[in-house]
Amino acid sequence: MNKIMMDQDQKNIGIYFCSGCGIGESIDIDSLKNHLCSNNISVHCKVHPFLCSKEGCELIHRDINDQQTDHIIIAACSPRVNQEVFNFSDKILERVNFREQLSWCMKPKNENTQMLAEDMIRMSIAKVKSVSIPQPYIKNKLSSDILILGGGISGITSALEAAKAGYKVYLVEKENKLGGWVSKWSSLFPEEPPFDILRKPEIIESKIDELVKHQHIHVFYESTLESVSGEPGQFEITIRNNQNHHQITIGAIILATGWKPYDASRLEEYGYKQSKKIITQIEFEEFLKNEAVNNDNSLKKINSVVFIQCAGSRDEKHLPYCSNTCCPTTLKQAWQLREINKDANVYIIYKDLRTPGKTELFYQELQKDEQIFFTKGDLRQINIINKTPNVIVDNTLLGESININADLVVLATGMIPSDSSELNLEYRQGKGLPDLKYGFPDSHFICFPYETRRTGIYSAGCIRAPQTIQMCIEDSTGAALKAIQCIESTKRGESVHPRSGDKSYPILYLQRCTDCKRCTEECPFGAYDENEKGTPLLNPSRCRRCGICMGSCPERIINFDDYSIHAVSSMIKALKIPDEFENKPRILVFLCENDAYPAFDMAGLKRLEYSPFIRIIPVRCIGSVNQVWLSDALSHGYDGILQIGCKPGEDYQCHFITGSDLIKTRGDNIQETLRTMMLEPERIRTEFLEINEYERIPDIISDYLHTIETIGPNPFKGM
Repeated sequence: MNKIMMDQDQKNIGIYFCSGCGIGESIDIDSLKNHLCSNNISVHCKVHPFLCSKEGCELIHRDINDQQTDHIIIAACSPRVNQEVFNFSDKILERVNFREQLSWCMKPKNENTQMLAEDMIRMSIAKVKSVSIPQPYIKNKLSSDILILGGGISGITSALEAAKAGYKVYLVEKENKLGGWVSKWSSLFPEEPPFDILRKPEIIESKIDELVKHQHIHVFYESTLESVSGEPGQFEITIRNNQNHHQITIGAIILATGWKPYDASRLEEYGYKQSKKIITQIEFEEFLKNEAVNNDNSLKKINSVVFIQCAGSRDEKHLPYCSNTCCPTTLKQAWQLREINKDANVYIIYKDLRTPGKTELFYQELQKDEQIFFTKGDLRQINIINKTPNVIVDNTLLGESININADLVVLATGMIPSDSSELNLEYRQGKGLPDLKYGFPDSHFICFPYETRRTGIYSAGCIRAPQTIQMCIEDSTGAALKAIQCIESTKRGESVHPRSGDKSYPILYLQRCTDCKRCTEECPFGAYDENEKGTPLLNPSRCRRCGICMGSCPERIINFDDYSIHAVSSMIKALKIPDEFENKPRILVFLCENDAYPAFDMAGLKRLEYSPFIRIIPVRCIGSVNQVWLSDALSHGYDGILQIGCKPGEDYQCHFITGSDLIKTRGDNIQETLRTMMLEPERIRTEFLEINEYERIPDIISDYLHTIETIGPNPFKGM
């Protein structure tokens, strides 16, 4: 805490105004400069027409050398641009968004716009006086080794890619050989023309041969993970191999344990188990392999085969999702059957035939076969008549029902992910990876697909999402690169996504901790363990630097060097709130830096105008907003508080997964604060904004201002 509350008199602050990009035409910079800097000996101000130019940067560097400027405020463009240009190592830097969030969205040369500019600078001065340069968390004896759980195509690919990059790899496989599902296939559908020859599964054989010969890869066969503890760079792993135990220290982990077929016995409407002539794709693949290996002639005796797609998939009663591989697999199996048996008729019943990428060309090739019939329709029922399956399909493309007597019915059942609890994490929040739905590990599926909610642990292949073999190869290559990135970031004491390169981490003042467990429960990434009393035990390298723990703490004991309770409170209190309410309300806006802040930048880029009475404080995540900031703002006289975060819910956009949902669940506490202060509940509003919804911003602000004008001024104003 002493580092955060350092002596303000030691600050030497330089404020640099850019007058380019229309900023100089929007506000009176000279007046602003004279008003804020003339009476403050620790603050000096300078103006440049293009601060991002070589000459503009040289101006700042000269002041750093000549005037020992150590706290730099740049009032220019958005902090989301020119980050490499305005990079001053070992200095406190604050970017004030005069371009996108003032010049481009406010009335030029207007009194209220000028007041907004003054307040933005006041808040920035207060902030730089209250923060310090983060000191990275770097432990000794960090490991660069990578552990991979699972020896199928995904695990093998990750191992090879990591080893080729120079990292030692430990691969743990529960069976006595490598290969997974791919080694069990008789053949693979072609990825490229020509399509008259199916690929042999030699791809897995060649990869296994390369892996077992690689000097940087060690394989534990017939092994499982007994426990995983620690954090990136120092994961402590216990591997069980029969009755033996092996302990190793690992830098990062890749989970590539693959998938399991959906239990077809649950598909009562499809008649599975009622007849040996109703089987799954997996079972039919065994027939095909026996045909190839043992010259089994059973398939040559079959006259008709019905393939039923989406057997239990895209069905709320079973698997609501598409498994991605079922349609290409059916096409491959139909082709194989016709190669074996030139007299067989093949019927493929589908809801929608999904053939992504070049698989569409393979599908078109099969359509040329006059004995392969594709029929869109809904399965009504399968009857067993004289030991023969009778398939009835309704709602076909012809509008008629069809009735097929089949020698064999093949059900395209979906895939479900393996259980991530095989990791056996010794984490306060559980042994496995948190999942969003259906058992697939949770991650920000748009921005960070390889990530899980456990820093340093990456999912690859079909445990992450249903994928084809080629997709698994690409996916597991990406996971290997993410594991390497995490290891190298940990060595530098930096965070991984989405605040990549951030060297700050939570600092806890445990003398005041009440063991309430809110931080350990609410952290989306399991960064906290706890002792027997419930006292939080931080693992800094697991932390993503979102600040959600800071927002959750009622005792305000969690802070970061450059983002703290005190720093934001100082920004809130830096403004002089005008006593008059008429046409001059003051609205404090907490703006999530991930989606909401760039959306406001986009609004400026589109020159969408909104009220100059808002005062924006960017936050790492809307979930990091501490209740004391709300109390401080209302006590200081702000007429209202608007919290704008990323989209929550099933298709969430929150970069920190649960931040937006948490701010909703904390609503009762917010309302209690308002009741305690005898204020109207409307004075605090929470909105959620996707990054592409910038057109909503003027309406959100004007609607909220109308609400505040209706209920009147904050009674604490002027007190």
